[in-house]
Amino acid sequence: MSAPESGTAVDVASGVAPARPMRADARRNYERLVSAAAEAFAERGERASMDEIAKRAGVGAGTLYRHFPAREDLVAVVYRGGLEETCAKGRALLAEREPGDALYAWLEVMALHWRAIGELRTLMSAVFAERGDLKESCHDLIFGMADELIDDAKAAGTVRGDLTAPEALRLVHATVVACESKPGTVEVALERMLELVTDGLRPRD
Repeated sequence: MSAPESGTAVDVASGVAPARPMRADARRNYERLVSAAAEAFAERGERASMDEIAKRAGVGAGTLYRHFPAREDLVAVVYRGGLEETCAKGRALLAEREPGDALYAWLEVMALHWRAIGELRTLMSAVFAERGDLKESCHDLIFGMADELIDDAKAAGTVRGDLTAPEALRLVHATVVACESKPGTVEVALERMLELVTDGLRPRD
């Protein structure tokens, strides 16, 4: 999971990267911290400490807190960065594939993203409770991408005409959560369940 807009400092109030550039060494440290935090939060959730993240990134605690004054700031940046990556993949799919195919491929991207972030989902719920503006911006980002893909697929007649973005995303998220209860067979179960979900989204005869 990459940092938002490499080379910029993050506005920790929103989790969005503004235009202020960083020095090259600060940028490298920032990227290491975001990458290390993404792994730690996905694996350990609440148990992942700031000290552990700094160690994983190979930087000192002072460097960590200069970039991210509070743990919630780091959680927000990691989460937002992951959503930006999934939307970038959605835009690429729109350009490369036929309508419908792009939508179904992107729903799989979303499923794999939600599975990969693991316990970060729970951490982010607490951050959203404190930061309504961040919740709204993340919501607009991901639902906007879903709307664009669904609208293209509807125009081409390759998805149900009554499908909405919230419905599609809830179905995929529920599928990921359901498959997490099957240790050792997650990949196979998720692939099969996503196949059934996307079949159900296709137009009825």
